[in-house]
Amino acid sequence: MQPPVRASCQLATVVTLTAAIGITGSHRMATMLDTLAADAHHSLDIKHSRFLANAAPLDAPAHALEIVQRVSVADATHNCWAYRFGQEYRSSDDGEPSGTAGRPILAAIDGQGFDRVVVVITRWYGGIKLGAGGLVRAYGGAAAECLRLATRQPLIALSLLDLQCQFDDLGLVHAALSAFHADKLDEHFDANGAALRVQLPADQLAGLKTRLCDATRNRVHLSTPEAA
Repeated sequence: MQPPVRASCQLATVVTLTAAIGITGSHRMATMLDTLAADAHHSLDIKHSRFLANAAPLDAPAHALEIVQRVSVADATHNCWAYRFGQEYRSSDDGEPSGTAGRPILAAIDGQGFDRVVVVITRWYGGIKLGAGGLVRAYGGAAAECLRLATRQPLIALSLLDLQCQFDDLGLVHAALSAFHADKLDEHFDANGAALRVQLPADQLAGLKTRLCDATRNRVHLSTPEAA
């Protein structure tokens, strides 16, 4: 951990998980997003073709491909999928006509207000062609309905903060951190006092700033952690 840069009692933040990320439109940028609380499943039959949707929450983009491999059915006609993880996204038509499967699945993820989610839709062909429009409606509809019925979990914006304080103020600092539900990620000591790195809900930052500054009579030094 780099020593915090001394500054006046002002708070700068690094958002580590924000629901205001996305690249599909300004409405997404301004909307609080959800992820899945648990895996979800949905199936439907359209003109003798069966569509099975599997949706799962993600903790990293690489996790999406692991889930795709795990839930794909080898003897099915197609295993189409899409995932969204912040500004990163991917999709696959897996042999369906270009743009008729993966993109509609991704559009359903975005349209339902989800992030950090992967959806895999397995299709067993039933002998009747659906056409490009029918495929878009089938894949997009299956994904949207799967997500609509799923249990949602709000994504919470988190911020990082480095701070330095004197030994005499350490008790006051810990009391403030506890009151604002800040998690202590690192703490070390030197001749000048204590240096801490904490993480907390972004909407608690303004209150924490006031509490720390008031409690220590502005003796605490707050700074933004250096980007990794």
